[in-house]
Amino acid sequence: MAQRRLPVAILGATGAVGQRMVQLLASHPWFEVAVLTGSDRTIGKPYGELVRWILDTPIPERVARMVVQPTEDVADVAIALSALPTDVAREAEPLWAARTAVCSNASAYRAVADVPLLIPEVNPGHLAMLDRQRAERGWKGCLVTNPNCATISAVMPLKPLHDAFGLQKAHISTLQAVSGAGYPGVASLDILDNIIPNIADGGEESKIEAEPRKLLGRIEDGRVIEAPLTISAQVTRVPIIDGHTALIAASFAQRPSPEEAIAVLETYAPPEIVRSLPSSPERALIVHRAGDRPQPRRDRDAGRGMSASVGRVRACPVLDLRLVALSHNTIRGAAGGAILNAELLVASGVVS
Repeated sequence: MAQRRLPVAILGATGAVGQRMVQLLASHPWFEVAVLTGSDRTIGKPYGELVRWILDTPIPERVARMVVQPTEDVADVAIALSALPTDVAREAEPLWAARTAVCSNASAYRAVADVPLLIPEVNPGHLAMLDRQRAERGWKGCLVTNPNCATISAVMPLKPLHDAFGLQKAHISTLQAVSGAGYPGVASLDILDNIIPNIADGGEESKIEAEPRKLLGRIEDGRVIEAPLTISAQVTRVPIIDGHTALIAASFAQRPSPEEAIAVLETYAPPEIVRSLPSSPERALIVHRAGDRPQPRRDRDAGRGMSASVGRVRACPVLDLRLVALSHNTIRGAAGGAILNAELLVASGVVS
């Protein structure tokens, strides 16, 4: 556990995810925002004067006065939280990782063999990859990533089911909130009274199909041996502000009854190292037995936005089981997920 507040940089602080990081770190017991970086148009200006703040709470006064720095200038901080666009992250994150620990929300390095893809409740043991990463790359720091925001919604409930029954196949259809597109996001005339399929020209679907295999895999010699899963994904953008919903049908090596599956989900507890992290919710998984839950408006803020909700667990006539999962995409699925990864690095002794 951190004995003092560690200095943290937020890379790409002016975007939607960067703003959420600023908000979540405002009173964090372990971390203190020390550096903000941004694009050329923002460098050298006070954060509060240039950012188009889109969150409900005001900008923390101390952060509002901070001057935005160039992303390519690596600062002397304990941790860098990256909310950079993918193309910028590809160039900048290794520069920072050479000197400090980088917890990235970008997709640039999620699929790279020596980079952990982390959900602390799911696979904290994947931090074992970092010794090899540092040795082979010559880094003093490290790089870890959190998954796609929709992947998190699905994998949080699938993890305990996989451990209990052996997940083999899944079809995942998502109803994804407009905040997942960033700001200004989707044009109002496209999303109002409408549903948009094929987010990011199919890239979103490929992430949801690939990332669970890495997350649920095992570590051998500092590398991930992916879980032998087959996943089919279909994605849509829906007129919801926050909260990604995943409609899941799955088959298992041992077919569970709905009640057996619910019992596993209701008794699930994260690994001990995760339970006391500052951003960990009291309940990682919230199981709803009512037939009309979870719902984005009613359930996305559970556990300060860090809990995943699951419901409508029932038999499937095609596969074995079907269920509905939900999580807050910009908190659990983005900024909060990256911060939780940073807390795990501290609790594990990777960062001190």
